[in-house]
Amino acid sequence: MLLAATSINYMDRQVISILKPTLQHSIGMSEVDYGYIVDAFQIAYAAGLLAAGRFVDKVGTRIGYMIIMTVWSLSAMGHALANTVVEFGVARFSLGLGESGNFPAAIKSVAEWFPQSERSLATGIFNSGTNLGAVLAPLIVPWVAIHYTWHAAFLVTGAFSALWILWWFRNYRLPAEHPALSRAELEYIQGGIAASAETSFPWRSLMGHRQTWAFSIAKFLTDPIWWFYLFWLPSYFSQRFHLDLSHLGLPLIVVYNASSVGSIVGGWLPAPFRRIGLSPTSARLASMLFCACMVVPIFALVRLQSEWIAVTLLSLAAAAHQGWSANLFTTTSDMFPRGAVGSVTGIGGMAGAAGGALLATYAGHVLQLTHSYASLFIIAGSAYLTALALLCLLAPGLRRAELAS
Repeated sequence: MLLAATSINYMDRQVISILKPTLQHSIGMSEVDYGYIVDAFQIAYAAGLLAAGRFVDKVGTRIGYMIIMTVWSLSAMGHALANTVVEFGVARFSLGLGESGNFPAAIKSVAEWFPQSERSLATGIFNSGTNLGAVLAPLIVPWVAIHYTWHAAFLVTGAFSALWILWWFRNYRLPAEHPALSRAELEYIQGGIAASAETSFPWRSLMGHRQTWAFSIAKFLTDPIWWFYLFWLPSYFSQRFHLDLSHLGLPLIVVYNASSVGSIVGGWLPAPFRRIGLSPTSARLASMLFCACMVVPIFALVRLQSEWIAVTLLSLAAAAHQGWSANLFTTTSDMFPRGAVGSVTGIGGMAGAAGGALLATYAGHVLQLTHSYASLFIIAGSAYLTALALLCLLAPGLRRAELAS
């Protein structure tokens, strides 16, 4: 269910990047205009994440997730009514508010249903929905836009959202309330942690801990890179290799399929490190270091002339990002009790979205002035190692935060 929700989430947000070349001609959108439209989404996403994490911690995952899905789906379909840059900005702002709740709700659901040793793999599996959604979008959106209109392309996921809401309402319960769960299974999931782990913690108390800042700074530095891939790769391939709407699909599908594999493999990666004798936290950090190093070759994109070598390097970088992300998300449940996971995830997600807004503004202006992606790929190649160094500095060994009830 989490995989399906995340796939729908990314289908909705990916539509505009695929239609960017079409919208530039139909509504006169410039690179700077597009940067501002992305900013509208990122700013709303940042603000929404802070509230969404708290909202999910307060009302619970079952009801909270359904409300979140309803808001973002209606906002996504609302893009079909837009015909100017300002109207698209309003629609993207509304979408950002709604979509901000997906990851706090999903991460909290994983913390509720999986023991600590299995959370990174579970996170990797549902996080691969970001790639599945990004693969489905270039398969569906160009066909709909060519055969109908670009307006219709924004409407295609509404039915998926409605079915998911019914599915979730019918099937999701907390482990302790699930009629099919045995006592042994419940004890295995809880790992000896009592119900007091659901104590709610105010933002003020969370912001006073280095662990919150460590997670948030890592998100601030690395989330924008994934946003860059989502919102600018279609136009990169269009500009660099002269691919039109009917030919954009295959390179994007290859990149996002690779990132889907990276998400699951990255979530699984701590297991072999533990088998060679590393502690769970050391295995998590070793996995993140491996992923950070796998992004570095993207520097070479600055001078590449081959479309498929570019696809290969972007696939490696996108896969490494998702492996990194699966482990970074799981550090929240490593360092905090379950009652704080949604709020901390929201705080970190807000930081990541703020970083994404800054990078979007920079990208729009630098591409308008230079028509070169060089500096953007340099930023992408160096962000992860920098983030890991700061994470280890602020939260050595992913030490658990000591929170007062």
